[in-house]
Amino acid sequence: MSSTFSSSNEVFEWLSNFINLERGQKPKSFRIDRMHALTELAGNPQKCAPSIHIAGSKGKGSVTSMISAMLTAAGYRAARYMSPHVTDIRERICLGDSFFDEDIYCAAGGELRAITDERLPAAIKLQPALASLFDSAKADGCEPTFWELLTLLFFLCARQAKCDVMVVETGMGGRLDSTNVLDPLVSVITLIELEHTNFLGNSIAEVAGEKAGIIKKDKPLVLAKQCSEALEVFKNKAQEMNSTLYYIPETLLLSEIKITKTGTEFNIKNNFLRGSVAPCEPLFLPIPGKVQAENAALAITALKIAFPQINEDAIRRGLANLKIPARFENIGKTLPFIIDGAHTPESLDLCVETFCSLYGKDSMLIFGCAADKDAAAMARIAHSHFAKIIITTPGTFKASDPAKVYEAFLQTAGKEKVSLVPDTQEAVKQAQGFSLPILGTGSFYLAAEIREIVVLG
Repeated sequence: MSSTFSSSNEVFEWLSNFINLERGQKPKSFRIDRMHALTELAGNPQKCAPSIHIAGSKGKGSVTSMISAMLTAAGYRAARYMSPHVTDIRERICLGDSFFDEDIYCAAGGELRAITDERLPAAIKLQPALASLFDSAKADGCEPTFWELLTLLFFLCARQAKCDVMVVETGMGGRLDSTNVLDPLVSVITLIELEHTNFLGNSIAEVAGEKAGIIKKDKPLVLAKQCSEALEVFKNKAQEMNSTLYYIPETLLLSEIKITKTGTEFNIKNNFLRGSVAPCEPLFLPIPGKVQAENAALAITALKIAFPQINEDAIRRGLANLKIPARFENIGKTLPFIIDGAHTPESLDLCVETFCSLYGKDSMLIFGCAADKDAAAMARIAHSHFAKIIITTPGTFKASDPAKVYEAFLQTAGKEKVSLVPDTQEAVKQAQGFSLPILGTGSFYLAAEIREIVVLG
């Protein structure tokens, strides 16, 4: 019999013994049929409450948090699943914007360990076909992965806590992502970019095809603005699945966007909402950036489709009280020190544009990105907007090559502007020595590292 857990730390330490897809995944590791088998063994906890499912290349964490915040403001017990975390792994598995009670993590962890240690081996003995999914010596099987078990832990926490609704962000892709055992009230897909090409494909159409895998039969889709190549994929898939498509550029009008150092004001006129958000009174988000207004448009539309009874007051309060670490977060004590997880060319472009509009170009950039990112493209975007640029290591969670990133920035910005400081603590110290506004970005893992250095000391 599996022993019980006494803390959430124990649960996550136990989970860390499993293969972590975020660190060394292989294409064959993605097996949605394995996740279906695991949820079946767990009594299908993904069906314990209605859900909203979010995929995309950028903005999906913000959209997930916004929907969860508005549901919480409306009085719902909303379980929220998103990644990566910034300071605490429990950020991935939350009740609204708070952690679950410790006993929920422990009880769910106990259930999870019973599944891996007892139910799964017993099931394999009774159903030899399962061995091909879970035994690395059989066909393409392997032990349950970290990401599969983390996702299952979330579902078990939601069931243990008797949540009213689940707001769930995919990890990577969509079609084969472990979260895709859901049958949601509505699916949401944010902007698509070329990313994770080893797993999702080498073209926008292929990446979009993987993301489109979350579109469910007869369930609506809320879609962010897309390039023509991606839009065609999504329109075709929505038609195939008889999914009503709410394409944001054709569904609503964002206007009067005002970006300040404390946040973003905007008006929204949405034909679908039929005036439920009054266009005469601006909405407010405590995160600066036009892109956050666009994310809010996705979140509001999805929320009103899934829960049309939720009123304007809950929408306003939820957005105004939004808390998302490392989304254009100012952690500076005296001078501005902004951290953001911009890790694709387009997200970096938007981040830099917002930063420079608020703080000017006489400022510092601390940059680091994972080895699988397009450092050259991001160097071309960022190099001309800062007085000094420091290239560093984006944490140790993912493989990185700071020297290669440095060479990419060197080619565009030159030796006078760019320096390589692999140790992030030293990079922060050197940047602060210039007494200029600082932007730290390129990776959520870098943002997390900087946050720990500056905030937690």
